[in-house]
Amino acid sequence: MNLFYRQQGQGPPLIVLHGLFGSADNWATMAKKMGAYRTVYLLDQRNHGASPHSHDFSYAAMVEDLNFFLKQHNIVKPDILGHSMGGKVAMFFAVKYPDLLNKLVVIDIGPKHYPVHHDVILEGLKALDIAHITSRQQADKELADYVENAGIRQFLLKNLKRTDSGFAWKMNLTVIYNQIANVGEGLKEDDSFNHPTLFVRGALSHYISDEDIPGIRRHFPNFNLVTIEGASHWVHAEKPAALAATLEDFLL
Repeated sequence: MNLFYRQQGQGPPLIVLHGLFGSADNWATMAKKMGAYRTVYLLDQRNHGASPHSHDFSYAAMVEDLNFFLKQHNIVKPDILGHSMGGKVAMFFAVKYPDLLNKLVVIDIGPKHYPVHHDVILEGLKALDIAHITSRQQADKELADYVENAGIRQFLLKNLKRTDSGFAWKMNLTVIYNQIANVGEGLKEDDSFNHPTLFVRGALSHYISDEDIPGIRRHFPNFNLVTIEGASHWVHAEKPAALAATLEDFLL
């Protein structure tokens, strides 16, 4: 699959993979900082952003999308950074193709299985009558019945695009809705990656707890864990300066 991407900066290659409901644009600000020392490739993953839609929405498929992207663009031994779902893609890629990357960065997600927990968000998105939405303000008002946090609504509604007849979804909402359980998949018991790996968690997030650390160590023995104070799951949006400093320290 030919993934849409944005590129900036100069230096050794760094691949950035966004999370569920996200896109390359979510990391544009951070990419400007990392572009000072890396050639940054911001990818839209399948069924997201401007990349193609597919009925296959699995980590196996997304790993092969990334593998094809590296070959297509002659990218050798990049560092790979992934947030949330993108972090899972990065982990699955690393354990399958350990010789194809250098360092791994995983933002606020662990290698374990996660139960489905996006039910309310998905129901809210599905409930929006896109055919009759006339403004983003209207969409925000309707989504507020399901999603109380205004910042999360703003993030989700970045998936709306204007068309000649009104609005449409950039993401493949139907496939994501039907296959959401795939996003929670965990690594297999014997999966491992021995290259330098950085896990970053938000102190206010529940995605990586102290109880998860032994599991992380089992899969990624050469790991370090950094906790960003004052951040929840969206570390790059809430504490960009702290995250940028952490990444620079690890990647340089």
